[in-house]
Parts: sequence; structure tokens; C-alpha cells
Amino acid sequence: MRHAGRMTFDLDHHGDAEVDAGLIDLAVNVRHQPMPAWLSAPIGESLARLSAYPDATGATAAVAARHRRDPSEVLLTAGAAQAFVLLAQALRGARRPVVVHPQFTEPEAALRNAGHRVDRVLLREEDGFRLDPGLVPDDADLVFVGNPTNPTSVLHPAADVAKLARPGRVLVVDEAFADTTYRERCETEPESLAERRDLPGLVVLRSLTKTWGLAGLRIGYLLGPAELVPRLAAAQPLWAVSTPALAAATACASPVAIAAEREIAAAVAAERIHLVERLRQVPKVTVPGNPASAFVPVRVPGADEIRRELRKRGFAVRRGDTFPGLGPDWLRIAVRDTATTDRFVQTLREVIRERSEERP
Repeated sequence: MRHAGRMTFDLDHHGDAEVDAGLIDLAVNVRHQPMPAWLSAPIGESLARLSAYPDATGATAAVAARHRRDPSEVLLTAGAAQAFVLLAQALRGARRPVVVHPQFTEPEAALRNAGHRVDRVLLREEDGFRLDPGLVPDDADLVFVGNPTNPTSVLHPAADVAKLARPGRVLVVDEAFADTTYRERCETEPESLAERRDLPGLVVLRSLTKTWGLAGLRIGYLLGPAELVPRLAAAQPLWAVSTPALAAATACASPVAIAAEREIAAAVAAERIHLVERLRQVPKVTVPGNPASAFVPVRVPGADEIRRELRKRGFAVRRGDTFPGLGPDWLRIAVRDTATTDRFVQTLREVIRERSEERP
């Protein structure tokens, strides 16, 4: 069993802190494309209803139908991040919460803010950061794992994730980036557990932020057992999800949205392959495993100095040393169009070459 020691990580640091005016944003994993009309129209129309309190009934039913669930198994949230807080607050009685790292730091931050003592299980680069279910302690009664995982971009087999489910345990699978994954001849999101109702204690978290560029609207949802959802809802403020966000949730659960999502995921996959191929041609840069999402982790000596120099030359990338299980030689790079990738990789190559010349 591999656990982190007493290293301190800035769990509250997020990619948006890297971005500034004039910089090309490779730090935030949100797609930068115009909103389609089928999404912008209902959001705009919802503004005429702001005098009434939000009613989540219709959006909840739409999300439930998308995932072949009963509405009692759905809770809409102000972004997936709010779901971490609800889980941490509602499940204060958990005896041994465990977070599988490296992953998004907000689950651990929410747990610690709620007074939990958190155990970490660290996945290793030499294993491709792949999940080994046997590393999670048997007595862990609240387990968090990302799939695909931010920042490693690993897509774990659903069968391996499912092995973590058991009676008496709440298993939280963060699928915020599931809609960015793609596999040929697969019409749905590969390795998703969103439709699994047979696994005890399974909670799946989803976000509409990434593919549809809705970070400022704050809309996500969780899927879980009908007996657990009311406990989480009780920890949520009244009218937590705004009327425009509910309109977005309804639109993004529609067949046209799902079809568009698959097309976007296929395009992201091609752009990611290009990024990985180019990065692996840069001296001293290592791309571990087989990235599967809208971002790519890289290990490069002197990453923090390189990140600062990239900023001077117009590119913002995400530092990796705030993620437990990574360290100072890591960066995370968002997938963008191939032209942006080519400009970035050329700049990265120049920065690394110049540093090598300065340190013979």
C-alpha cells in the first residue's frame, strides 16, 4: 500500500490562476469554442424567467433520462465541485475516507475542510498511473477516484473501478471529463459507470463545464443511490442551481447534444494524439502512459522555470507540483487545435534548448 507522507500541497490551486490577459490558455481544461444555438437559445430564453425561483424538476428528469436513471437518483449541483462539498459534509461519519491520487485536488480539500482525516493512495508513473484496486484499504468507507483522471489523463477500465464498490462503502467516481473520451466504434463514453445502478454505494459526478464551456454558469450533477441522494440534497442550499444553469442541463441532456458531444470527443482525440506525438519529440520531455482526455501531463526537469519562461512568451500551462503524487518536474497541458499545439511545442523546444545551453 503506497500512501503519501506528510508533504504539503496547495490543494486550492487551480488552472485558472495561471491564466492572464494576453496569454494563450493551455492551463484550463475548458473548451474554447462558440456556444451552439441549441444551447445558447434556451439559456437566453431562461433570462425572462428570473423573477421566479428555480425549479429543477424538468432538468432533473432530462438528466435522469439521459443516463437511464430514475429522477430520485439525480441531484443537480452548482458545478461538480459543489458535489464534493456536499459529500464531505453529509458523510461526516465516514471512518476512513481515501482519495486516490494523483487526481483533482478539490475532493481532498472538501474532505479536510469538513474535518475528515484523509488517507491518500498514490498511483505511480512507472505503472502508467493506472488504478490498482488492491491498493485501496479494505476498511475505507468513502473512496474518491477520477475517471478519466485529472491531471494524469488516464482512463481506467470500468471493471477496475467497479471492483472498488462494496456494501458499506460510498465510492465516488469523478467523471467530469468523461464526455471528452473517445474510442472508435464506441457510440457512448468508454468506461463510464454513469448508468450502473447495480454497484452498491456508487456515486458518479458529472460536469457540463468542460465540453460546453460553461465554467461561469456552474452546472453539474451527481448520480447515486436513491437512499443517499436526499442526504446530499439536505446539505445543499435552497435553489442552489440557477434557472439558466437548469436550462443548460436540460439542453445538454438532449439527443442533439449527445451526438455533438461524441463528434467533439472524436476531434479532441485527434488533436490530443497530435499533441502527444509532438511532445514526445521534444528532448527531456516525458509523456507517461496513454492520455485519454482533454489534457496531457508531462514530466520535464526544471518545470517551474520552464512554466515561467513560457508565460513570458505568451503561453499559460498548469503547474503540476500542487497534485499529490506528482511534483516539481510536472506540467499539465490542455489539448488545443493543431496550429496552437505546433506553436506551443516549438516554443517549449526553444525554452528547453536555451536552458540547456545556459547549463552545460
